[in-house]
Order: sequence, then structure tokens, then C-alpha cells
Amino acid sequence: MAKIMKVIIYIGHHKVGSTALQTYLSRNWLKLIRDGGILYPMVEFEGMANCLARAMAGKDDDGDLTLNEREPHNTLVFKMIAEAGGFKLPAFIDRPPAVFQMARAIREQIDNLSPRAVVLCSEVMSNFGHESPALTQQLRSFFPGASFEIYLTLRRPDEYLASWHGQRFRFGYRWGRLEGEVAKKYIHTVHFDYQTLLQPWTEAFPDAVFHIRNYSDVLAVGGSCEDFVQQVGIDFPSGLVPAPRANKSIPYAFYDIMRRANQELDRPDAERFMHFLESTNIAKEVHKNAEVEVLGQGARTFLADAFEPIHSYVGQVANRSPFFPDIDEMRIAHPVPEEVASRAALELLLELPERARPQPPAWELLRKLAAGH
Repeated sequence: MAKIMKVIIYIGHHKVGSTALQTYLSRNWLKLIRDGGILYPMVEFEGMANCLARAMAGKDDDGDLTLNEREPHNTLVFKMIAEAGGFKLPAFIDRPPAVFQMARAIREQIDNLSPRAVVLCSEVMSNFGHESPALTQQLRSFFPGASFEIYLTLRRPDEYLASWHGQRFRFGYRWGRLEGEVAKKYIHTVHFDYQTLLQPWTEAFPDAVFHIRNYSDVLAVGGSCEDFVQQVGIDFPSGLVPAPRANKSIPYAFYDIMRRANQELDRPDAERFMHFLESTNIAKEVHKNAEVEVLGQGARTFLADAFEPIHSYVGQVANRSPFFPDIDEMRIAHPVPEEVASRAALELLLELPERARPQPPAWELLRKLAAGH
């Protein structure tokens, strides 16, 4: 294999702009390798075919990209976890190659394109610490002789858990509000235990440069793409196409309504209703996320206490203490209880004119909720 100057590995976290960064890297695949010597490698046939078509045309594809074309390394990482005996492949990962075949595909691209840097980008890598820490060593073995940079963005855990809970609605979550015991169940997962997430990487890559970023700082410079380009140790070519905003979220005020939709609607109807809640104009009129309390004071106190040693560890690794300067705000409940925000949001939805309403199954659910059922 040709010598690699550098391998940069983006390991997440979830809900910090990974989809935007993956879109940015994949949309600019040809310009990155041709003008910058930066390879964003594909791992299976669909992605390979798309890149071949771009090379033949001499320009990048500015159209919509499939999941395999946009997020190839999620496919690789999901398959690594599954082969290691971790969680099963999600349904949207359709018959991927074996891990050894995907690793070989990456090596062949390196040998033939001779990049000065390789970028891997998958928020699913944040799960290695919980599912199989040894996978960090396996990933390193794909790149003998390389130097490494590891990039990770972390959110203050109360804000992260609230956002991640909303993400779970995409997968059909329906079992209860985040507050109380539901929130406490996260403490032994990488969605809260950032030490379990990070430590296998520091052990497998002791000589790597680590970029551990506070999500607030990432937003301050413009977002995940801007921060990644600024932080990592390679020069990106000029003229890259910006990534559109990706992975919309529903406001916290809609959470309880969406939970009931997942309980009572058929899956296609529930998915359509979620897309409606993401795009409806009244999303601007409901209580802002910063006002709505989805954890509850009891869970906040419990989580804040449990996070103290984790916070200390992250600060030591990042050489920044405290890592979250506003960590004390984790203990302070927002002023509007979730049930109050949900009721106000329901009233706004029921005032929609007929032309702006969701499809009939969801509309009937809203009427049922208004009647107290």
C-alpha cells in the first residue's frame, strides 16, 4: 500500500452535524481527491459507481446522493459492529460487503490514487466503546504506517439527550417521555458516558492528534463542516460546494405528540406525520427548545452528579477544564414543562386550516388527543 501522510477519523458524536459533514465530503469527492489529494473512500459498489461516473464526467455530482454514496463509512462501521457480535445491521443497510472486502476496497483506492490524506467519517464509530472497544484497533490496522488525527464533537449531556431522544422518533420510539427513569437508563451508554466512548480511541491511537470539540464552539464558527476544515491538519482546496442543512429535527414541544403517533399510527403514516412536524410553519410558533423541560428536575440532578467524573476525564484528555464551561446549567430545569408545551402545540395544530393539515390518520389522532384520549 502506498504511504499515507495522514488519516483523519471523524468519530461523531450523534446529533452534532455529522450528516452535513458527510454530505460535504461526498458532494466534493472528485474535487477533494483531484485538487486536494484528499480521499473520502467508498466501500461498496453503489458508491464506487457514482465516483467512477464523476471521474468520467470530470465534475462532481450536485444531485441528491443515496445513503451509500453520502455515508459510506456508516455502512463499514455498522458491518464491523455486526461481525464483532454487536447490534444487528439496521434495515437500511442492505446486504453490504464483508468488512475485509470493504477494507480491501479502501486499500485499492489508496494504492491507485495515492492521496496525501484519507478522511473517514462516521458518527456510528462513537458506539465502538460500548459494543466492542477492540474495533478501534481493527480500524487502525487498515492503515499501516499512517499518522492519525481523531475528531470528536461532544454536546453537554442534558442537551444531547434531549436531541437524541427526538432522533429516536425516526426509528419508531413510543415508550415514554424522556423524564425520570427513561433518562437515567442512558447513563451506561455512549449517549451519556463519554469516557466509555473516548477511552478505546485514546488507547488504540496513543500517538494521534485528538480534536475534542465542544458543540457550542462548533456552532460558533458556522457548523460541523466549517469547524472540521479549520481544526484538522490538512489544507482543503478552495471552491468546494457547501452542504445543505441536513437531518431536520422536530421541536421538543412536539415530542409527546410524536410519541403517541408512533404508538397509534401505522409506520408509514407516522413517518409522514414526523416530516410534517419538521416542516410545518407553526414549528416557529411553539415554545422554543430552550424553554421546554423534557428531563425533569430529578433526572437533571441525578445525571449531573453521575456526569461529574466523566466531565473531569474529558477535560483531561482535551486539555481543557472545564470542558463544558456552562456545565452548571445542566442542573437547571427549563421553565416550561413538556406537557404544557405539548398542549400548547396541540392547540396550534388544531387551528390549522384544512389545506395545511396533516394527512387524515394524523389529523384524527390530533382530535383524539384534544379530547383527552
